[in-house]
Amino acid sequence: MADPDSARRISGFLAAQAAEQGAARNTQLAYGRDLADAADWLARRGTALARADRAALEGYIAHLDAQGLAPATRARRLSALKQFYRFAVDEGWRPDNPALQIKGPGRKRSLPGTLSMAEVDALLAVAETHGRSAADRLRNTCLMQLLYATGLRVSELVALPVAAVRGDPQLLLVRGKGGKERMVPLSPPARDAIAAWLAHRDAEEARQKAETGARPSPFLFPSRGKAGHLTRIRFFTLIKELALAATLDPARVTPHVLRHAFATHLLQNGADLRAIQALLGHADIATTEIYTHILDDRLKRLVLENHPLAHR
Repeated sequence: MADPDSARRISGFLAAQAAEQGAARNTQLAYGRDLADAADWLARRGTALARADRAALEGYIAHLDAQGLAPATRARRLSALKQFYRFAVDEGWRPDNPALQIKGPGRKRSLPGTLSMAEVDALLAVAETHGRSAADRLRNTCLMQLLYATGLRVSELVALPVAAVRGDPQLLLVRGKGGKERMVPLSPPARDAIAAWLAHRDAEEARQKAETGARPSPFLFPSRGKAGHLTRIRFFTLIKELALAATLDPARVTPHVLRHAFATHLLQNGADLRAIQALLGHADIATTEIYTHILDDRLKRLVLENHPLAHR
């Protein structure tokens, strides 16, 4: 087990990340798990996380490799350590960052999985008929139309405040990673789906208030669970159910794949990469540039179809 001092240092780092960097809850949990794992490994070898040197950290990274962890996982854990020790230097309780010069594994930039427009249309269609009740079908339709129309992250979608869609807005204000806000246009089908779900949701909420005095939920997709809204896990399961109903391979269909489909289809139809960056909420254009394979394919097709020498 990690020593109490290391646990206290990790807690201080996570609190600073939340306060200064606006780190999302899921990001904090990931940092906490990664640093706790490193602290436990170091403690078993007689070294505290706060006092570890470069050699000890390189030993830990080698241990992760020997465990067979994916390069992306090892890179993420090294990144957590680098940020932790940078915080230590800023706070003055370490003179150096022992992880700074350690090189992590190369992260392959694999192309994101996506779906064709016909496959997305099939998912949207089955959402209208899939569900045990009319309420489920209205909610499912609203979820899917919103996801494909906006490219929201699943955490942004399930926790969307109901106030964000009041008044039939044409633009949706989204609070993303680090508390950063962005505006995303809503398509007519998405607005129609929101209106239909909102009418049912509000009527049901009014009924419950009259019968039990229950307080109204601040979320567009309320739930009786601890979070107060539909969970990411439940939505992930729902996506799989819809994929099966649409005769698609469930392994290919996730909320994140729908986000990729949103970006892919926009680019295929001429959208600018900077516009896609803004809509997805990417802080760095380099994150969005993975979609340039779509532009490359389109440019090749344009040349082959239109260049005068291509037909000789």
